[in-house]
Amino acid sequence: MQEALAQVYGYALGVWRHRWAALLFAWVIALAGWAYVWQMPESYKATARLYVDSNSVLRPLMRGLAITPNIDQRIAMMSRTLLSRPNLEKLARMTDLDLAVTTDTQKEALISRLEDSISLSGTRGNSSMYFISVTHRERETARRIAQSLITVFIEMSLDDKREDSSGAQSFLDKQIAESERRLVEAENRLARFKQENVDVLPGESGDYYARLQSTRSQLEAARLELLEQKNRRDELQRQIDGEEPVFISSSSSAPTGLPIDSRIQALQGQLDNLLARYTDKHPEVQQLSGLIDELRTERAEQLQAMGPGAASTFSGVANSPVYQGMRTMLAEADASVAELSVRVGEYERRVEELAEKVNSIPEVEAQLKQLSRDYGVLSQQHEEMLQRRESARISSDVENNAGDVSFRVVDPPFVPSKPSEPNKLLLNAGVLVIAVGAGIALALGLSFIHPIINDARMLAMATGLPLLGSVTWNKSAEQKRRERWRLAGFGACVASLMVMFGVLLVAPQMLERFA
Repeated sequence: MQEALAQVYGYALGVWRHRWAALLFAWVIALAGWAYVWQMPESYKATARLYVDSNSVLRPLMRGLAITPNIDQRIAMMSRTLLSRPNLEKLARMTDLDLAVTTDTQKEALISRLEDSISLSGTRGNSSMYFISVTHRERETARRIAQSLITVFIEMSLDDKREDSSGAQSFLDKQIAESERRLVEAENRLARFKQENVDVLPGESGDYYARLQSTRSQLEAARLELLEQKNRRDELQRQIDGEEPVFISSSSSAPTGLPIDSRIQALQGQLDNLLARYTDKHPEVQQLSGLIDELRTERAEQLQAMGPGAASTFSGVANSPVYQGMRTMLAEADASVAELSVRVGEYERRVEELAEKVNSIPEVEAQLKQLSRDYGVLSQQHEEMLQRRESARISSDVENNAGDVSFRVVDPPFVPSKPSEPNKLLLNAGVLVIAVGAGIALALGLSFIHPIINDARMLAMATGLPLLGSVTWNKSAEQKRRERWRLAGFGACVASLMVMFGVLLVAPQMLERFA
């Protein structure tokens, strides 16, 4: 420990021995540094705070009706792109900084200086609060740049909202026009397909297999009913053929006629009913007409074969009430058989037609389903785009009329009366510290270059010989006086350096007061 202290003491003595060189070097460094700091250009710093309120009352009310973009994300993106080249050029025009610019090089330098002098940052813990700072040599120019920057930020936000809204509506209009064109084409394809395959398209009864099964069921039911009516007719014919003739007095006032007349009369009544609903070309109408013609021909043959006597003989049986009722029922049974025969034939024809189209109808139905599915998808997409366009229109109206974002200048641009940069007080103090340190370093270096022996220990270490003793140097009064004067001169020089530093501290205030 003592050796370390002794070594430090030796270094201190070496520095003190070269103190004048250290002081002179410190003066040179200090004067040069202070001169450089004095000529450094001063800058004013304008500051402002801007609050972006994105908590609109209409946003929760219009949820589901209008498009609600991420306002916070959009504002954050705009803050990052605020210092883009187009905005900086606009800012230069707004503040008249481009009036002195005549070449591209000067313009590039101006844009670069503007970008370096502007700072935009968000407040920690509050993403809606933005801090703006602008540094410039002129106080008023710094304030105008900060104010113009706030204006550019607000205008850019409004322009972006309008461009987004108009761009979305234009895009939706183009997509809706294209969707409408495709929808019309799909409708035309579906209509043409239905017109071309109107006879084989599925109706209310279902698809091909459902219609085939239904037609077969109807055919079986018609055959069963036809069989029942034939059995009924045969039974009535058997009973009529086995009926004993009953003769009634010729003086009876009832009209006479053949048994076949009642059948003709019943069939004629059914024919009249059918003609009231159908035309004479209907299959059932034609079937009944043919049957009536056959019965009339048969009646004429019977009259011709019987002769006058036989006709009068059977006239009594024909006028029997029971006989007449059975003949009427027989005629009705014949008419039902004829009608059901036509129905069975029609169902058989339909079944045959469906059976022949077993390969084509399913394919037609599949094409119909595909066309209908395509049309349904296009129609749904068209409806969705119409709804989205309406939502975009409502969103645009909300933005234009009410506004979903409001800007509030919390702190307007403020520029202090004194320059903000550079901090010459701190720089001058730093120059003084550097100058003193450089002087001490110079003195220490000189002591290393020209070392001396300061005490007996250093002498013993330097010579390697044992130290027997030491002799004290007693200075005379004149030497002590001169030593004090040298010390006083050195102190005065050091004090003058400090006074110079103090003058540099108060000089700006004095100059500003006199100005």
